[in-house]
Amino acid sequence: MHAKDILIDAFNRIQEEVHSAVEGLEPDVLNARPSHDANSVSWLIWHLTRVQDDHIADAFGLDQVWLTQDWHKRFGLDLPPRDTGYGHSSTKVGKVRVDSGTLLTGYYDAVHEQTLGALRDLAAKDLERVVDERWDPPVTLGVRLVSVLSDDHQHVGQAAYVRGLMQSAAS
Repeated sequence: MHAKDILIDAFNRIQEEVHSAVEGLEPDVLNARPSHDANSVSWLIWHLTRVQDDHIADAFGLDQVWLTQDWHKRFGLDLPPRDTGYGHSSTKVGKVRVDSGTLLTGYYDAVHEQTLGALRDLAAKDLERVVDERWDPPVTLGVRLVSVLSDDHQHVGQAAYVRGLMQSAAS
């Protein structure tokens, strides 16, 4: 198995978990927060998708799906168009509200397709290419991809947990 096949499999698993965390939830559960400073399922899925979109586009010299496919307009959030949710205050987390899970999964699926497209032509040597020199040591493509995967896995797990909390509280 080649490295790109492992990466593709890992991103496919995230897509499955995103759908599992979101599908079937009504807006009140999607947007509910277990406490005032906690994140909602909506924010967690939006944020992990924004980070993946931002980082993959930057690493591969692509445009962000959020901007080129007008997802920022479809969501209609009161946030700057390039906002990824990094460092959001409780107030900003509360601004990420959606009317349906299909909006969240639709955006994730569009980002997922761009991610897979970038990975399909990946050669092993490409993973050594430096994509961010602001760090010491500089970040390679391989490290950036693992970082995105790690962030995605953490947040989708959190979303699944919040889903369970909110459903349990409702019953």
